[in-house]
Amino acid sequence: MARARKITRSRLVINPGFAELVVWEVPEPVSGSSHNYKYRLVYVVNDVCRVRYDNERGKDDHRHLDGKENPYVFRGLESLLADFWLEVNRRR
Repeated sequence: MARARKITRSRLVINPGFAELVVWEVPEPVSGSSHNYKYRLVYVVNDVCRVRYDNERGKDDHRHLDGKENPYVFRGLESLLADFWLEVNRRR
């Protein structure tokens, strides 16, 4: 049986706040997703999550921007990271 493979798990101090990026390649898509990645990308300032992209089980790919949740169209890891950093930089 294939196992999940960690792509990255990192925490970066950003002024202000921090970003945490966790990405796994999984043998089968997470329930609700059509790709083989499980991810959580967050940007937090003063204990408040300003940006989060994730694909928790059963909720498909989505993002949280300033407390509002919206669907997200996953187009690959490069696009995911670019979209995440774009939203982080808009809020810095």
